[in-house]
Amino acid sequence: MRGFFLFLETQTSGMYQATIVTTQDELLQIHRLNKLNYKHQLSAEEKDREGFVSWLYPIELLEKMQELAPNVIVKDGDKVVGYALVAFREAAPFHPDLQTMFTHLDQLIYKGQSLADLSFYVMGQVCIDQAYRGKGIFHQLYQHHKELYSPRFDLLITEISTSNIRSQRAHEKVGFTTFFTYPDAMDEWNVVVWDWV
Repeated sequence: MRGFFLFLETQTSGMYQATIVTTQDELLQIHRLNKLNYKHQLSAEEKDREGFVSWLYPIELLEKMQELAPNVIVKDGDKVVGYALVAFREAAPFHPDLQTMFTHLDQLIYKGQSLADLSFYVMGQVCIDQAYRGKGIFHQLYQHHKELYSPRFDLLITEISTSNIRSQRAHEKVGFTTFFTYPDAMDEWNVVVWDWV
């Protein structure tokens, strides 16, 4: 595992600023975006056209995750217009779905090695405000993830519903590749990795 250096500076692209969560209000804005884009709140057409998020994150869970590692956001002034949550292994006990995900990931093989033996963390969820999609914010969120966390981790991993084609394509454009697909009681998932080595 590489040494850990956390840079608290921000990254600006045009009018939008990639940074980390530093206030309770920013967590509340993430929570609002999460609820607005939750798959059970959207029509089939909206899900196909815009994508969706699969999990609801209660504010208490967001607070616990934030204590372990700063979450990445993009802001337009004071407004959070996108987020990409940081889920370290230590966050797994906070939420049964996260625990299940980490347990499952530890059983997978990547490039001939068990993931349990590799240096990785999970992007817990990414979401962009509908009015701000197509403006490069998705890419900006992930570049900030890389700047902040690549000194400590070799891999960033997440799971994408196989029905969320918009999200799958967006992740592939950033540099993620699918290395495993599996079904569970909730959905069918592509496990994707962004290899920083």
